[in-house]
Amino acid sequence: MSIEFAYPLAAEIARNVDAALAEDVGPGDLTASLVPAARRACATVVSREAGVLCGCAWFTACLHRLDPDADVRWTATDGERIAAGQVLCAIEADGRALLTAERSALNFLQLLSAVASKARLYADAVAGTGAEVVDTRKTLPGLRMAQKYAVRCGGGGNHRLALWDAILIKENHIHAAGGIAQALAAGGEVARAAGERCRFVQIEVENLDELETALAHGATMVLLDNFTLDMMRAAARINAGRAILEASGNVTLETVRGIAETGVDRISVGALTKDVKALDLSLRFVG
Repeated sequence: MSIEFAYPLAAEIARNVDAALAEDVGPGDLTASLVPAARRACATVVSREAGVLCGCAWFTACLHRLDPDADVRWTATDGERIAAGQVLCAIEADGRALLTAERSALNFLQLLSAVASKARLYADAVAGTGAEVVDTRKTLPGLRMAQKYAVRCGGGGNHRLALWDAILIKENHIHAAGGIAQALAAGGEVARAAGERCRFVQIEVENLDELETALAHGATMVLLDNFTLDMMRAAARINAGRAILEASGNVTLETVRGIAETGVDRISVGALTKDVKALDLSLRFVG
């Protein structure tokens, strides 16, 4: 399965893996030294619960960093739904390297699969409404791009990747700029100066009057902050397709369908990357 992602991942994977192994291995794995040098080992990774797989490249990179000749044969790919009891990959590698890489490799695979699995639940919940569930910047430090990639694997979308690729004008920005009109004008100037690096300018509003003001001053993307369902419906009528409307605030799996049906275009959910429980995966030596 090919997953579209707007950021080059190869360098990011290398950086993530280097940091993880440096943290875990340090000057050397003492316990792995119990295994005779140069002994090869075989293992499999099995899913203990259903979900969506993500993180294969991170897992493989952990093994290859310690054993360039490690053979990892995947039977499932990123973005694929997996079942409990399913064998996800078979591994043949240096025994010491495999034992040393195991925890870091599984940490990546379990975390990213958990994010992809949660994103899939939300994407399925809004299917057919025309709305898209997107992530936020509420990610684990150092793993921003990995988690956002995982959201894509689960069928969700990405909001801005970071502070450098888009403008989100929030309450404090509006206050500091002197008002909605002034903030939008300044945002437009900054966006033009940034060129292609700035993907969009979005402004947050807290009520329908602020929405009308933002639209009157040319807003093309508006964040509806903690609107009720009735307010969202009214916002969709007022907007009449002029701007992309995004709902935000206290969104849950139980409420997301109702929000999607109000006519908003996007729904941002911090829980996609912030409140995740690692998918239960197990690596076991065989043979």
